Amino acid sequence: MPVIDVNGIQLHYEEAGEGEPVVMIQGTGAGRTVWQLHQVPALTAVGFRVITLDNRGIPPTSGWTEGFTLQDMVGDVAGLIEHLGIGPCRVVGTSLGAFITQELALCRPDLVRQAVLVATRGRTDVLRAAITRAEIELYDAEVELPVRYAAVVRALKSLSPRTLDNGAAMADWLDLFELSPAGGPGHRAQMELSTLDHRLEAYRGIRVPCQVIAFADDLITPPHLAREVADAIPGAAYELIEGCGHYGYLEDPAAVNKAMVEFLTGTAAR
Repeated sequence: MPVIDVNGIQLHYEEAGEGEPVVMIQGTGAGRTVWQLHQVPALTAVGFRVITLDNRGIPPTSGWTEGFTLQDMVGDVAGLIEHLGIGPCRVVGTSLGAFITQELALCRPDLVRQAVLVATRGRTDVLRAAITRAEIELYDAEVELPVRYAAVVRALKSLSPRTLDNGAAMADWLDLFELSPAGGPGHRAQMELSTLDHRLEAYRGIRVPCQVIAFADDLITPPHLAREVADAIPGAAYELIEGCGHYGYLEDPAAVNKAMVEFLTGTAAR
């Protein structure tokens, strides 16, 4: 796996496929491999070269585990695109990765050809701020939750009722969550960035073609907050996918991949 020195860190990334480049950015606490189950195969199958990366604070990428900003993470992605010489390119981000993507589109439009913003928002409301602060306080208190309990809470927060009510699917999800490593200090640093400032007015200045993909049952970035981003960005497309929570790109990858591919290839119905 290639590694580059960029923006003061050692950033690890991986490439797959050939063709026009797409950079994919994961959310809080997640690594590049999450994309590889469904999204990387879908994009390489239609002729894209896909670059996935481990964000600052997520091993094996290095970086300060505290004190970094959203703009630091934007700079990391900008540095990767410049190092590879692929700008302007397509950029896809989910959750925190979407925050990075929309800020990159705003401040470095020379590097972004199209942007897909999955499970995003442009401000932090009272509930989302409270959830983030509670999780940070729990981490700082060094409370170690029982693994099964933590898995159940994660499922309730991240999945749709459709999945929660499917016994066979839930058994698999709970097993997966139990096997997922607990977040470290890098995850803790990224959580601080989840309390996004009110940025909707700034996003009116984005001129990059954007698609916002929202999930109807998303508790972390609910669709009405994602819709605000689409309404703020001039000309942005908006796609609402039913029966999915925050992990909609894993719950219904076929629907997400179809929407994403049609936007990126210009084949969406008009």
